Amino acid sequence: MEFPFDVDALLAERITTVDQHLQPSGRRGAGFATTHRVDLQQQLMAIIDEMGKASAKAQNLPTPITSASRMQTNRHVLYILKDSEAKMTGKGIIIGFLKVGYKKLFVLDRHGAHNEVEPLCVLDFYIHESLQRHGYGKELFHYMLQRERVEPHQLAVDRPSEKLLCFLRKHYGLSDTIPQVNNFVIFQGFFSHQHAPVRKLPPKRHEGEIKPYSLSDREFLKEEVEPPWPFNQSRSLTRSSSVGNSPVRGCLKPFLNEQELLRNLRLCPPHSTLPGLDIWCSLPRLPLWRTTFKKKNPQRPSFLHSF
Repeated sequence: MEFPFDVDALLAERITTVDQHLQPSGRRGAGFATTHRVDLQQQLMAIIDEMGKASAKAQNLPTPITSASRMQTNRHVLYILKDSEAKMTGKGIIIGFLKVGYKKLFVLDRHGAHNEVEPLCVLDFYIHESLQRHGYGKELFHYMLQRERVEPHQLAVDRPSEKLLCFLRKHYGLSDTIPQVNNFVIFQGFFSHQHAPVRKLPPKRHEGEIKPYSLSDREFLKEEVEPPWPFNQSRSLTRSSSVGNSPVRGCLKPFLNEQELLRNLRLCPPHSTLPGLDIWCSLPRLPLWRTTFKKKNPQRPSFLHSF
């Protein structure tokens, strides 16, 4: 593929790698930070966009999956192969490209078990139609394997075309695929270097840390199920003793039940001339003055002698 600018001046190496920063290898640093840096980057973006369109057309895709804008938003690596010897116009030509990147995938093994892996994926691969079957594809693919330090069976291929499957079968013997439910294709031997995921259990607590409910928790739980007064008096004595507190001091005579309490309330005069007598009438008279005063022979209040 030819371009109106000098490809050799832009791409210093035969196979150039480009990352998300859109800086070709061999041109980084001071050599690329010149006054023509913007122009060179625009030329590189034009190469990526045109090669992406050609790849999409060859694979019958509706839209390109490789573009300069996509490269800037993803951590992918682009390998661009040029031919500096075939100077038909004196500016060099682009033979093809290969795009790879690591992705987190859920894949199935031979037993149908799901595995969460992050392999190196072949995302796009294209050699110009006029230059195919000349060994350029194998040269580019082999260079990528050496630089990424991976084996062919460790790769996951995203929606491979029939030509790509034939290429992998011919040059690397990858023919036995493991069926997947997504668009990625993996081959036999993919899990040979994958370690089974280990499920992390929560750390075991020390015996000293395992404690029963604290006193505050017990009080909270007691308040949640506490019946209304006066039906809670007999239960509070039992609970306070179980926690370790001293029981509430009270009389030995049993408390009034519900029927006796209602009968005493009915006997209370509807109108009282003594101040505060209406409050005393709403309370059980016999248990109240016995449990309130701690003297041996308590005296009833003078204003209660009228009852």
